[in-house]
Amino acid sequence: MEYGVLMFPTHDAIDPATLAKETESRGFTALLFPEHSHIPVSRESPYPGGGELPRMYAHTYDPFVALTAAACATSTLCVGTGICLVAQRDPIHTAKEVASLDHLSGGRFLFGVGAGWNREEMADHGTDARTRMRRMAENVKAMKELWTKDEAEFHGEFVDFPPSWAWPKPARRPHPPVLVGGNGPTVEDRVLDFGDEWMPQGVGLDGMAEFAGRVRRLRERAADAGRGRIPVSMFYGAPDPRTLEAYAEAGVDRVFFGVDSEERETVLSQLDRLAALTG
Repeated sequence: MEYGVLMFPTHDAIDPATLAKETESRGFTALLFPEHSHIPVSRESPYPGGGELPRMYAHTYDPFVALTAAACATSTLCVGTGICLVAQRDPIHTAKEVASLDHLSGGRFLFGVGAGWNREEMADHGTDARTRMRRMAENVKAMKELWTKDEAEFHGEFVDFPPSWAWPKPARRPHPPVLVGGNGPTVEDRVLDFGDEWMPQGVGLDGMAEFAGRVRRLRERAADAGRGRIPVSMFYGAPDPRTLEAYAEAGVDRVFFGVDSEERETVLSQLDRLAALTG
């Protein structure tokens, strides 16, 4: 397996460029940054982790700006979104950001996507939470047209544009891999519909047997559809030797470990411990 790192890159934590350099120097292969545009004060949507919403959610940089700093500070490290909230984004602008970052980084971008959980945040962007899954799928499909066609057009329920020119195209062909995030019961359908990889979150030893079965069935469905092997990246993987061994046996290709949104020395200590764990 490969190993990567993820962190909410906040304005008062270790800076994205330094984090990227230190991550690459320790042998990790990828770095992910999450996204939240803002957190409405009157938020009623429950935080998925339970309890109070951590402050980092409201203090994080824009992921594409932070990832550009990370890409410019490194030479081999893949950089990506984990996740980009595409259901509340304009797909034409987002396609331009993805293509630009992938082009400037020499094809090192990983496009992790998800529909999100904060209904108030979505509403402020004009997104109806009830249709966010359909909107996410359509937005990604429209982006793929812009990335792969000289004259791209798309006509759907949420996205509609006539034949258009949009450069640069991504360096990676046909486009950066789309990692579909989520553990829900229908996430495999979305991976097969518009994704290239699956990015489940935080599976522990108690759920490993069920998870391994889902990976196996996903790959069987992909083969039946004439597709190749679907890679799997574990988001917020458990930094535990037994769990890592179980991930490998289940068919996981990459594990992303979370580090805290803290000052430099704290984060470097965490990176050192993770590097020692992964060898």
